[in-house]
Amino acid sequence: MPESVRVFLLDDHEVVRRGLRDLLEEEPDLSVVGEAGTAAEALARVPAARPHVAVLDVRLGSAGPDGDHQGIEVCRELRARMPELVCLMLTSFDDDEALLGAVMAGAAGYVLKQIRGADLVGAIRTVAAGGRLIGPEARARALARAQAGEGCPAPPELARLTPREREVLALIGEGLTNRQIGERLFLAEKTVKNRISVILGKLGVGRRVQAAVLAERLGNVTE
Repeated sequence: MPESVRVFLLDDHEVVRRGLRDLLEEEPDLSVVGEAGTAAEALARVPAARPHVAVLDVRLGSAGPDGDHQGIEVCRELRARMPELVCLMLTSFDDDEALLGAVMAGAAGYVLKQIRGADLVGAIRTVAAGGRLIGPEARARALARAQAGEGCPAPPELARLTPREREVLALIGEGLTNRQIGERLFLAEKTVKNRISVILGKLGVGRRVQAAVLAERLGNVTE
């Protein structure tokens, strides 16, 4: 663990960010080097700030249980750009879909906002030192969700996909970003983005992680 851990904060609530900053800056070995309130701001600011740890709110722009998972997409994209960056996901909702998304995006930890301040500080130190806070039980629970369809017929929605779309879906299931999928398939990143939009529409899902669950089922029935 570095002598001083550089931390970046992403949360769409300014009051939460202020509280986190105040909490962390009381610690002599932690320093907040930047913050953002949106996914776009985080993607623009994190590379310049060069943090060791990014504390990312899972849901941005919605406080409800059906809110988006933009923070997970930020984790995925930042990890693709900066493999050395450690991401700690912070959320108010304990749901398997978000946990699965965090696992696939390469997050080192997944903690609830109900956590005590001292425990959050400890969590940041743990992941900064190379530890993980997504334990074997939680990881198994998340992966079990993806593998629930093992041995069952492929969902009929998958039959709507072209062979190329199935390739893209399989790479989504591996947790690759749009840029990485483009490099693997020799496609422009914009083309990949458009193809994924079509795939989500054909599958009748609204989130990338939901498509990843179906990708796992596709792999199970074609092996």
